[in-house]
Amino acid sequence: MFASLLAAVLLTAAPGPLEVVKSGNTDVQKVASANGTTAEQLSKTVDRFVDFGELSKRALGDTWNKLTPAQRKDFSSTMEGLLRASYAQKALGQGKTQVQYGKESIQGNEATVDTTVNVNRDKFPVEYKLYRANEKGEWRIYDIVTDDVSLLETYQGQFRKLLSDKGFDGLLATLKAKRAQLEKSLR
Repeated sequence: MFASLLAAVLLTAAPGPLEVVKSGNTDVQKVASANGTTAEQLSKTVDRFVDFGELSKRALGDTWNKLTPAQRKDFSSTMEGLLRASYAQKALGQGKTQVQYGKESIQGNEATVDTTVNVNRDKFPVEYKLYRANEKGEWRIYDIVTDDVSLLETYQGQFRKLLSDKGFDGLLATLKAKRAQLEKSLR
């Protein structure tokens, strides 16, 4: 009885950070390397394990708290579309990559998973940063660090500059234009 109860608990437990990254990479490679895959199909796959909304919120930093609910929604929607299109542009047709999985580190509701990605005999260190809303929540990726360059920190720096130069409305207009340009290139 105890063994069946333990098995039931293990089967219903949410996957850990390492498992999220492994299954996410496997699913993305499968979809991205299939003939005729669209950006929309790839986006649906990526949405299962990447939280573009959380990345957007963290990238905007303290400015997020100053926005109205409508501004937050508009910004999140724009950023999510931009990030999905950017990711799809890079991943479609990329072919098979080999990923070596390293250590998983968990501190409370934050985690990192270290990997090495092999593409065309070149090796790149890639660190995935994940979070969960609470102890029973699912792990979701919010940042990817490649060769010590954080996607989140890159956006934070760009947003700070655009906010100081153009204000929030100018930042949003810039992101919308970039999103439209990327989405057009994927058609």
